[in-house]
Amino acid sequence: MLSAVLGLTGCGASDSAGSEAAEQRAPAGRELADADAGSGYAGTEPGDGKAGEAGAEGPEADRAAAPAVAAHLVRTAVLEVEVADAAEALVGARAAAEGAGGRVESESTERLDDSRVTSRIVLRVPQERYEAVLDRLSGAGRLLSRQVEVEDVTDQVVDVDSRVATQRASVQRVRELMDRATRLSDVVSLEGELSRRQAELESLLARQKALGDRTSMATVTLELTEAEPSGGQGDGGPGFLDALGGGWRALVAAAHWGAVVVGAVLPFAVVAGVLLAAWRLLARSRRPRTDGGPAQVPGPAREPAGEAAPAEAAADRTGGTP
Repeated sequence: MLSAVLGLTGCGASDSAGSEAAEQRAPAGRELADADAGSGYAGTEPGDGKAGEAGAEGPEADRAAAPAVAAHLVRTAVLEVEVADAAEALVGARAAAEGAGGRVESESTERLDDSRVTSRIVLRVPQERYEAVLDRLSGAGRLLSRQVEVEDVTDQVVDVDSRVATQRASVQRVRELMDRATRLSDVVSLEGELSRRQAELESLLARQKALGDRTSMATVTLELTEAEPSGGQGDGGPGFLDALGGGWRALVAAAHWGAVVVGAVLPFAVVAGVLLAAWRLLARSRRPRTDGGPAQVPGPAREPAGEAAPAEAAADRTGGTP
């Protein structure tokens, strides 16, 4: 019996010593898991923002009990307006956006033909001045089309805000555990966990910022097209002014191309004239010279004027032939 009592006593002492040693060798990860379980963070996957089963009911219950939050809306509009001068209308659109506290997001201009251009400008304006700016841009000319869209992203904003708050608390807990850690292995493990959670927090903050920009600033896309010039056409056919303008343009074009042709042919004409003059001088210098004057060509013999005169005079007096 004494031996049995001593054996049982020794086993109990060894088990107690082993338990104390195991507690001393427990890593800091157990403290981190306990802290996450108490806060509802346990079981969270990276980047999904969903708590595990231990804390899944807490945020949902808090959200249901929370008062109604303000609606977060994303407003976008596309306007197509026909104007007389696209450049002047662009200046007015920029002034309308800047006067409302907004900005120009992008701008582009494209030429349709020799006399018309089309422009496209994207504006970001505050939500509270959105309707006023929209009405002003619609009245810049003849409104061709207007498309307005409103998207409710309240759930996304609330969800991201909740994730950001939870992630910040998680990062703070890891930093507190690092301050209390004494072993090198615990410090290395906690540093890795802190880096992972800090990266998730930065991603959530970027998404929160993007949502805030979309809900605070409305997007207005304005397309400006210049109207076709009127030519005084009453029944759809060309008028006198159109014909006159067309004839004048044709005359100017003909004169222009005539001058172009003359300018292109002039160098060749000058060279040809010089060659022709040189050839004529050379031919004249080689022509043979004669001592006498020019030869006289023999012609028909003529009767003396004195003999023919009496006969013609007698015929005139008698009215017949001599």
